[in-house]
Amino acid sequence: MKYLKSITFILLMIFMSCKKDTKTISELENIHSTIKTIFAPDKRVELFDINFELTDNQLILEGETTSEKAFDILLDSLKNRKLAFTNKVRILPDSAVGNLKYAIARNSVINIRSKPKHSAELGTQGLLGMPLKVLDKKGDFYRVQTPDNYISWVDKGGITRMNKEDFDTWNHKKKIIFTKNFGYIYARMDEKSQIVSDITSGGILKYIALHKDFIEVEYPDARKGFIKRNEATLFESWLTNLNATQNNIENVAKKMDGFPYLWGGTSTKGMDCSGFTKMVYLLNGFIIPRDASQQINAGKIVDKNLNFKDLQKGDLLFFGTKATSNKKQRVVHVGIWLGNNKHEFIHASGNVHLSSMDETQPNYDEMNKNRYLGSRRYLGVDDDLIMDLKKQIKL
Repeated sequence: MKYLKSITFILLMIFMSCKKDTKTISELENIHSTIKTIFAPDKRVELFDINFELTDNQLILEGETTSEKAFDILLDSLKNRKLAFTNKVRILPDSAVGNLKYAIARNSVINIRSKPKHSAELGTQGLLGMPLKVLDKKGDFYRVQTPDNYISWVDKGGITRMNKEDFDTWNHKKKIIFTKNFGYIYARMDEKSQIVSDITSGGILKYIALHKDFIEVEYPDARKGFIKRNEATLFESWLTNLNATQNNIENVAKKMDGFPYLWGGTSTKGMDCSGFTKMVYLLNGFIIPRDASQQINAGKIVDKNLNFKDLQKGDLLFFGTKATSNKKQRVVHVGIWLGNNKHEFIHASGNVHLSSMDETQPNYDEMNKNRYLGSRRYLGVDDDLIMDLKKQIKL
């Protein structure tokens, strides 16, 4: 309550600073900007895009938001000033998606793009079985929100849409998780049989039955198939036995050594720098923020002196442009510290590989050493931005 009062006070101060007879678009945009800074500072995870127009002395509000709370505060602010207006703002999800407000990824890897078209920039990816919130529809694309809250667009062929009841039912069914880097789902219990689809590390399917050499599985769209028994395990068992140690972080990371770089990629088919760190932590039981510029805001600050002395294996190293008097810090790259007496870190740049901060080593990375910004520790840190699957999922 005290928090809301402080917000209201800020908004009242904005209004009071304007002339009583002035109701300009710039004033309204100032209010909008203030609310957006508080409730939706990062458009990648929360939308609050409201436009104001004056037509025939009538104020019209248009736009879209995922924060009903933020929009209610905006409406209260306008009503308190007795401003008459027409509300055309969409609070997502709305009637565009109907009651099918959820989805599950149905392909081995789904491409999630910045705009609703195939030619748009690849923003991120989702793995088979990933649960999604569906926010909007435009043509053959759906705006979705991933478990790390990233908002972008996926084509209809990549997902199976569901209502709340079916979504909850799917999520509570017994699952398997694919533990190898790459593999296939077969139509019969024979690896020479027809392939239903491929699958990548971290992919999840519904468990149907256990056979001698195969596990029978089901897709979210009800397709069925068989996966090699030695390539997957029950998700609950995998999560229960998972031990996210420094050495396990290193082991998972090194299994991806040599994998190709792909801007926007977050799968073993290809990954960018933050997609790589995200995958490593996912396979250790954590969902972390998507982009490097988001990951630097999570965890515990370490290595304040930028000399690599306080680092531990598994810490994330960030690189970019340092802040100046007139420019903010810009984070453009991230890697995982391994140390190993060689000052090594592993990162996705060109491909996944090891580099060193020690100039005596053959893999010395002078460029990244010169643009090193600092590090964050994720292991053993209690942070809302670092989602521990063991705590989120009831075992």
